[in-house]
Amino acid sequence: MMTTSEQTNHQVSLKLLLPLLASIIAVSPLAIDMYLPAMPIIAAQLSTDMSSVQNSLSIYLLGYALGLLFFGPLADKYRRRTLVIIGISGFTLVSFAIPFVTSIEHFLTLRFAQAFISSAATVVVPGTIKERYGNNTAKGFSYVSMIMMVAPMIAPSIGSVLLLHSWQAIFTVLGIYSLLILCLAYRFLPERKQVVEVKRVSFLARYKIVFGHKKSQLDLLSSMAISLAFFAFITAIPFVYLTVFKVSEFAFSFLFGINVMTLMTAHFINTRLVTRKGSRKMQSYGLVVALLASSGLVIAQYFQLPLIYTVAVLLPLMGSISMIAVNTDALILLGFNRESGTATAVIGTLRFGIGSLAGPILAYFYDGSALPFALLMWCSVIVVLLCQLPHWVNTNLKN
Repeated sequence: MMTTSEQTNHQVSLKLLLPLLASIIAVSPLAIDMYLPAMPIIAAQLSTDMSSVQNSLSIYLLGYALGLLFFGPLADKYRRRTLVIIGISGFTLVSFAIPFVTSIEHFLTLRFAQAFISSAATVVVPGTIKERYGNNTAKGFSYVSMIMMVAPMIAPSIGSVLLLHSWQAIFTVLGIYSLLILCLAYRFLPERKQVVEVKRVSFLARYKIVFGHKKSQLDLLSSMAISLAFFAFITAIPFVYLTVFKVSEFAFSFLFGINVMTLMTAHFINTRLVTRKGSRKMQSYGLVVALLASSGLVIAQYFQLPLIYTVAVLLPLMGSISMIAVNTDALILLGFNRESGTATAVIGTLRFGIGSLAGPILAYFYDGSALPFALLMWCSVIVVLLCQLPHWVNTNLKN
């Protein structure tokens, strides 16, 4: 029996759980986006060129992906709270150390370490949500994503304000933020419900289980394809709006902002419907919208229609992409009881891996227009459609 005090603390922890999990995941978007305005100043003060500082972003993504691969199986074996504390503590220490670097080599090394150790905290979040929401995991994902999306929206602005003092202030504030999250996680993050394993499973065997799970293979491919579409948008949209359509920086910020709001709206709609419709059905709804919207995007770019047509199809396209992604990830995780951390690592690594190809693909097919971008988005959606056709066929046969 829990005491009254313990029951109260338990209730409080549940109320804080989703914002807390979102705050943990937001560590990486903040670490990526806050320092972007400071890149020229960092290059000047560290006596290096701009490209070297820009490479710190790729270094961060590499460190994060490798960290997921390392900590994913550990999240299935050890206490989640322990990994969160290790991850956030390490991130905090490195964040406070970065302002004291004196060379680009030290800067890149610490950025890699910052990303690698932070993944220990973020890799446990999907498993925690799955444990709390069960078959409604996609609902929990949507709630967390809605909260977490505030971070990339405000991070560049925060970085610009802190830059009035110094670029070092950006990483100091990151350290303070992560220290606060560390205290909240230590106080309120619940421990996982212990699952008794029949036998010990080795590090590599867990990956073999995930990749060998036939019911999840097509969903993993779908997750990769829809991630390619998302990263194609992130990579190309500054060029599309600023160069092709020649909008102002203010107009670009506004257009980008309404796309983010569309993502949040799609997640909100998903939280309202997924408990009744199920993740597979919501995934199919998003796929239908994505197919229509991406086809409209190709038509708009092929005929070089005015900006309003591109904006009109991008809004439902990005909303549907977010709906496909969150429900696909939920369907993957629901297939694993003891390997949710490993599955999360696989999803994250494949996502960043395929996402890194968006830039080279767009560069290879560059023709000065937005058509290659539109075609890449459309092709990505078609791949998801082909992956999901067997599920649709099986469902119809059963009915």
